[in-house]
Amino acid sequence: MNSEIKNKKKLQVNIRAMTKNDLAEVILLERNIFPDPWSYEAFEEQIEIEGWGGLVAEGDGQIVGYACYYIVNDEAHLTNIAVDSNYRRKSVAKQLLENILKVVTERNCEFILLEVRPSNEKALKFYEKYGFHVLYRRPNYYRKPLEDALVMVCYLS
Repeated sequence: MNSEIKNKKKLQVNIRAMTKNDLAEVILLERNIFPDPWSYEAFEEQIEIEGWGGLVAEGDGQIVGYACYYIVNDEAHLTNIAVDSNYRRKSVAKQLLENILKVVTERNCEFILLEVRPSNEKALKFYEKYGFHVLYRRPNYYRKPLEDALVMVCYLS
């Protein structure tokens, strides 16, 4: 890893809507980050179906993170958020989540839900900083490896 990247505390990224042209790069990141990655078709649906959306974070000339969501009536759901391991702890996830919270608030959503692995303590602490709290545990939600999900909510109004 480039020592200049490693030493940056915050990376200025450009957050923009995910497009079909981004999907190859997003899929590579997804496969490198998650043991049970989403398919190309799942990401395609995120950007093509009404009420669904995706954002990418561009930094250092490449996509370094992404986040996806969907909105139904006054309810939002954070479906995916990920940052390249070389760009973690540089506020990329923070910038992605803040942009999604802005989008769903502007669309008059009352709350946003997400699922997270109980073993992912860093993610739990991250979400708690934004006002998310655990609603309930969903048994055997994740497949690789098999693990429950904690369903978290953040009330927006």
